[in-house]
Amino acid sequence: MDKRVYEDLNFYITPDRFYIQPCNASEFVLIERMTGEISHHKDGSQERLPIVGYELRKIYGVLGMVRLIGGLHLVVVTNRGLVGVIRNEPIWRLTGVDIIALLPSLTHLTEEQKYQHELHLSMMGQVLNTPCFYFAYGYDLTNSLQRMDQVGDGAGDTLVGLFARSDKRFVWNGALLGNFPLLHHYVLPLIHGYVAIHDVKLHGRTLTWALISRRSVTHAGTRLFCRGINADGDVANYVETEQLFVTDSDRVSFVQTRGSIPLFWQQTPNLQYKPRPQLMTGRDHLIACSRHFDDQCRRYGPQVLINLIDHKGAEDVLEKAYDATVSTLANPNLTYVSFDFHKECRKMRYDRLSLLIDRIASQQDAFGVYHVGNDGKVYSYQRGVFRTNCIDCLDRTNVVQSLIAKRSLEQSLVKLGFFRDGEKHIDPTSLFEAVFKAVWANNADLISTQYSGTGALKTDFTRTGKRTFMGLVRDGLNSMKRYYMNNFSDGRRQDSIELFLGTYRVREGEGLDFPSPLTATDKAVEFRKRSVLATVMVKIVLLYLIILYPSEYDLKTGLMLMGWCVMAGFTYRFVAKHRMDFVDFPKLLPKK
Repeated sequence: MDKRVYEDLNFYITPDRFYIQPCNASEFVLIERMTGEISHHKDGSQERLPIVGYELRKIYGVLGMVRLIGGLHLVVVTNRGLVGVIRNEPIWRLTGVDIIALLPSLTHLTEEQKYQHELHLSMMGQVLNTPCFYFAYGYDLTNSLQRMDQVGDGAGDTLVGLFARSDKRFVWNGALLGNFPLLHHYVLPLIHGYVAIHDVKLHGRTLTWALISRRSVTHAGTRLFCRGINADGDVANYVETEQLFVTDSDRVSFVQTRGSIPLFWQQTPNLQYKPRPQLMTGRDHLIACSRHFDDQCRRYGPQVLINLIDHKGAEDVLEKAYDATVSTLANPNLTYVSFDFHKECRKMRYDRLSLLIDRIASQQDAFGVYHVGNDGKVYSYQRGVFRTNCIDCLDRTNVVQSLIAKRSLEQSLVKLGFFRDGEKHIDPTSLFEAVFKAVWANNADLISTQYSGTGALKTDFTRTGKRTFMGLVRDGLNSMKRYYMNNFSDGRRQDSIELFLGTYRVREGEGLDFPSPLTATDKAVEFRKRSVLATVMVKIVLLYLIILYPSEYDLKTGLMLMGWCVMAGFTYRFVAKHRMDFVDFPKLLPKK
C-alpha cells in the first residue's frame, strides 16, 4: 500500500469541525474543534463532508497541532515553492503557513492570558518564518542517500511512510506531529536548513547536483544562548550536510557534519562585542563528550575532527580542552586535526587552506563516498565523516566544508568518466563552477541566519575564490547586526525555538491556575530597556555631529560639547553597571 503524503488537500472549516480531504482520494480526516478529537474516515463511514455552512480552503499539507494558551491549534501549509527534483520527486520550500485555532473564540481567557496567547502565536510564526524549511511528499529529506537505501528504496520507501522512517534528529515539526495521529498519508515532516538542486552539464552529459543541509532539533537554539554540549551528548548547531549527484545510471552521496565543540562551555551575552567563551566547572565533560562521539561513530563510522578555532587568545582555552578530552577518550575511531584558521589565512591568504586539505587527503580517500547504481547495485559505502567546527560552526566551517566537498565531487566525476583525459578539476570558468560556489555560499548564509540571525561571514571567498574589500565591508555590517541581535533580541528567539520544538510545552490553565514565564509586565520592561538604549544612541550621534559639523568653535559650542560628553559618560556608566539587565535573556527555560 502506497504511503506517500497527500499533496493537495481540501480544508473544510465549520463552526464545530475541521475536515481535511485529499483531492484524489475518497477519505478524510475529521477534527472536533471543541475536544480536539481526530478521526479518520473512508468509504462506508457514516460521517460525511459538509454540504452547506462551511469555508473551503486549499492547503498543501498538515504540519501538526500545537497547544497554546488559547487551546489547540492546527498548523497547515498554505503555500510552497519548488526547489527542484531528485529522482522524479519534487522538493518543496515552505513559503506559506497558517496556525488555526480549534476554539473559535478567546472569550474564556483573561486579558493577561490573551496577551500571552498572542505572544505565543507570534513566536510560533517567528520560527516558521525563519528561512528555510523544506518538505517532500515522496522523498525522505531527513535521511542521507546511504541511510535511506539501508532502510528501504532510495526514493524514500513510501511503503513505510515518511515520518515513520524519518531520522527524528532532523524533523523540526516532530513535537507538532506528536499531537496528531500517525496517519501516514497526512503526516508531512519538515527539515530546517538549506536545499539546492541544479541540473548541470559537463562535456555534454547532464547530471543533477544537490546540496542538503539538515539542522538538528536537539540542543537547538541561538548563537550565544546555545553553545557546546548537553548531558545527553547533543551539541549546539549540529548540521548534517549531504552533497549528492544523480546521473542516468548512478547516484553518489558525500556527507559531512558540523557541531559545536563537544564540551560544556558558554559565551553569555553581556553587551561586550565578543564575550569570552568559558568552560563550565562542575560538569563531566568526558562523559558527555564520550556519549556524543559514541553516537556519531555508530551512525557514521570513524570521525576526523577538524577544529578551526584560534590557538591563542579567548578561544585557546577551548582548543586545549578539546584536544585533551579527545586524547583522554583514546577512541581509535577519532582523529583530531587542529588548524588555526585565522593564523594560517591571515592577510587574506586563503590559498593556504590547501595545507589543511592536503593534510586530510588520505583520510578522505579512505572514507570514500556512497555510490550506488540506479539498478540498486552498491559500488561503495562512505565509511567515515569529517566533523568540522569553529567557534560558531558557521563562517570558517563552511569555507572548509566547501573545499572538502569540491575534492570529493571532482574525484567522483573523474571516476564516472565526466572529465576528458587528463582533467581532474571542474573548469573554473564553467557554469558548474559558478553554481557550486554560489550554492555553498548560500548554504553558509542560510545556516548562519538560522543560528546567528545574520548571513555568514567570509562568503566572498566561497563565491569568488578570494577575499574582497566589499566582502570585508559586508562582514563588518553582519557583525554589527549579530551584536545587536545576540544582545537585544535572541532571548525571545530562543524562547520561540523552545516552544516550537516542544522543549517547552504550554499546559492547560497556564496564566490562570499558575503563572506563565511570559507576562505582560515584560512589555513595559522591554520598553524601558529600549528607551535607555535609544537615548544612548541619540547622545552618541549628537556628540559626533557637534564634533564633526560645528557652526563654529566658540564658547557655546564648547559648553554644549562638554555637556553632551558628561551626559554620555554618565549614561554609558549606568548601562555598563547594569549591562546584564539590558540583555534579552530567554524566559521559558532560563537555566539552559
